[in-house]
Amino acid sequence: MADRPATLRDVAAAARVHPATASRALNPETRILVSEDTARRVTAAAAKLGYRPNPVARSLRTRRSHTVGVLIPDLNNPLFPPIVRGLEDKLAAAGYVALIGNTDADVNRERMLFEQMRARHVDGFVLATATLKDKMLAEAAKAELPVVLMNRLAQDYAFPSVSVDNEQGSRMAVSHLARLGHRTVAHIAGPQEASTGVSRLRGFREGMAQAQLTVNEDLITYAKRYTVEEGARCCRELLARRDAVGEDAKFTAIAAANDMVAVGCYAALEETTLDCPEDISIIGFNDMPFIDRLRPPLTTVRFPHYQLGTEAAQLLLERINGNDGPVKIMYLAPELIVRGSTAAPHPG
Repeated sequence: MADRPATLRDVAAAARVHPATASRALNPETRILVSEDTARRVTAAAAKLGYRPNPVARSLRTRRSHTVGVLIPDLNNPLFPPIVRGLEDKLAAAGYVALIGNTDADVNRERMLFEQMRARHVDGFVLATATLKDKMLAEAAKAELPVVLMNRLAQDYAFPSVSVDNEQGSRMAVSHLARLGHRTVAHIAGPQEASTGVSRLRGFREGMAQAQLTVNEDLITYAKRYTVEEGARCCRELLARRDAVGEDAKFTAIAAANDMVAVGCYAALEETTLDCPEDISIIGFNDMPFIDRLRPPLTTVRFPHYQLGTEAAQLLLERINGNDGPVKIMYLAPELIVRGSTAAPHPG
């Protein structure tokens, strides 16, 4: 019969310490409470004996599962893997495991995943899916669950959040187009139930006003989701309007609410005789991985993806550990990345 698994008491005996001391030494959250020499002896003994902590026993003892539920709207979007990597790295360093749920921006699927994670007694949630009138947020607030919003805001609820300064990023995008000489700029807005869609549209309007340019409401379309397909649909709609309006209203640039939408604009332009940037400049938002590989490479607004994830994890760990101080709302600074998809408007 195989030898029984090593227990914490076995490790403590091998390291010549009390079991409670061994437990502290093996827990990243409490390792600081023991001396470096003791921690080394305990970890060496655990490695030699092949000790594996029992997470179920630990959760019963501490009333924590050391798991965190993370809901992502679309894992097909290349933006999210580096964000999730930052989140996971920060949580792992504190002894936590992230349970990732992909909602496909479907409220029913989101609800199912949320309830399943609650049933598994996760210690908190990181939500990149929150909408402005999200009933799930109301329930989480009522239940006093530790929740952090990532790349989202919800002003009606006192949840910590971390996101890019979306309005500033949109203003930067419009300012860049104006400096190139574009006077008529179209906008493909993101979903208006998401804070990113609302904030980037507001930033677009503010940027146009600062550049003393007129916003033509007919040249604003609304994507239902942040997808390539929606970007292509909205761009086709804009191109149809462009053909129908007078010469003075023919736009020479599109400010897209995110990079996936901008890629959809590329697809729509390929169906026409128009070229980017010779006929229409395109600018995105997010600087998702590989976007510089497009032809032409996409001009966009960048923010630190990995840092967004680590900051979200830190905010959640503070809440899980009982930090009841003021709710932190963090904004990361955007950066304009100029590439080949934007140029001065073609004369004539």
